Amino acid sequence: MSAKDEVVRSAVWAAELAEDELERACRGLIERSFDKGAYICHRGDRLDYWTGVVSGLVKISTISQTGKAMTFAGVGAGGWFGEGSLIKDEPRQYDLVAIRDTRLAMMPRSVFMWLFENSTGFNRFLVFQLNERMGQFIATIEQDRILGPKERVARNLGWLFNRVLYPGTRGEIEISQEELALLTALSRPLVNKALRELEAEGLLKVDRGRISVFDRNRLARYGA
Repeated sequence: MSAKDEVVRSAVWAAELAEDELERACRGLIERSFDKGAYICHRGDRLDYWTGVVSGLVKISTISQTGKAMTFAGVGAGGWFGEGSLIKDEPRQYDLVAIRDTRLAMMPRSVFMWLFENSTGFNRFLVFQLNERMGQFIATIEQDRILGPKERVARNLGWLFNRVLYPGTRGEIEISQEELALLTALSRPLVNKALRELEAEGLLKVDRGRISVFDRNRLARYGA
């Protein structure tokens, strides 16, 4: 099995596809690597690929006309994104930044649209994914407007353990406090304080460059 075949067949959506659809999904798939801090795509640019994170961490964010930064999501290993822009055939409405060295699998729009138009299983997966993503973005807007630092850290961690969006994440995640600060748009000292308080509440354990989560659902709803 080639490396490209392995990427496709290990993807969370692969279980929904027939064999001929899996073979189609492999066609044209490319891999690209990005250094920490590199822009994968700027807001307003076209990126005609459905994109999966093989390794690393990607921040989906934007900056308003007033200069305020907002992070919509962080996507770790196993997560796929960009289906909305491909279906609507429009430029990206957000920036994509690698916040650590990152390797991406990229499916051309032509292949994505063939699956979208012909595969019932693929569409089933997309419905679940888009539903979860909508919930995530609504929660992000809420936390940006009304929640404090501890609640924002808790909920961002909770989303990183969402099995639909980020199937590669299990009971723990390799993430530094600096990376979590970038995802939450908070300072590192505020993130550190929030993590220590959440750890004292028994919701997680902080190690060097790694966080173990004991109750994802409580974190995802923290402060509600």
